[in-house]
Amino acid sequence: MVAQEESFSKASLKLHITQPAVSKRVASLEQELGVDLFNRVAKVVSLTEAGKQLLPKAYELVSQAKELQQVASNLSDEIQGNLSISIAHHIGLYRMQSILRDFNRLYPEVDLDIRFEDSEQALSSVEKGDIEFGLITLPSKLPDNIESEVIWQDALKLVVAADHVLAAKERVTIEDLNNHRCVLPTKETETHQVISRVFVSEGVQLSPYIETNSLETLKMMVGAGLGWSLLPTTMLVNADLAELRAPYKLERRLGLVFHKQRSLSNAARALKDLVQTCQSR
Repeated sequence: MVAQEESFSKASLKLHITQPAVSKRVASLEQELGVDLFNRVAKVVSLTEAGKQLLPKAYELVSQAKELQQVASNLSDEIQGNLSISIAHHIGLYRMQSILRDFNRLYPEVDLDIRFEDSEQALSSVEKGDIEFGLITLPSKLPDNIESEVIWQDALKLVVAADHVLAAKERVTIEDLNNHRCVLPTKETETHQVISRVFVSEGVQLSPYIETNSLETLKMMVGAGLGWSLLPTTMLVNADLAELRAPYKLERRLGLVFHKQRSLSNAARALKDLVQTCQSR
């Protein structure tokens, strides 16, 4: 946690223990290993070369300890205890309300720890073993240690403000889109890559005017006339936006991601089962 936060004080807050306790444990580990793990210069904390090489092994050991706890808890059929997961912002807002309501009603003994974050951050948390699973926009390529399950095919639409010049066109081409400003998620997101692949296939470079990973903010900017964008159809109900008529089928996959070497708790399996029942929705 000190390596992740680059701060002993921030790590203590995350771990809910005092800063002296964190410092003492790190110093004890350094003494036991016989190497310095952190540089401490002018209140700036950074990993030493030894620390950089040992950090992946530390993540592995923490993951194994969590796995041992998980296997032990699964010996009982009871569905209780803590459940840590990540949910992408958009999925949380538009897909999860009824699922979480049902889960809370069915399993009141489970303490949910839900992180609402970007899909890329959630995937990283699954890789590190910080959470049991993530519900994210699935990338076209996953890390080797991650497996996924598609839950929803999320249709995407090219949209503009109702009074935008492109709204009146009977058919919109890549050339039309390239001649007008666009507002999109950042390049590392799958949503950006969906439209980028169309541009690349036409030999055109995609150059967004503004980038933000908040789809709600993108929707606002489109409505303000700042440019065209690509938004899920779930966001367009009662929206004062115009869908562009373009000959492209645009969609992304939403679903679950798990670490291949981590067992799921009874609580995680119960929530996963509820999510799977929504595949047809």
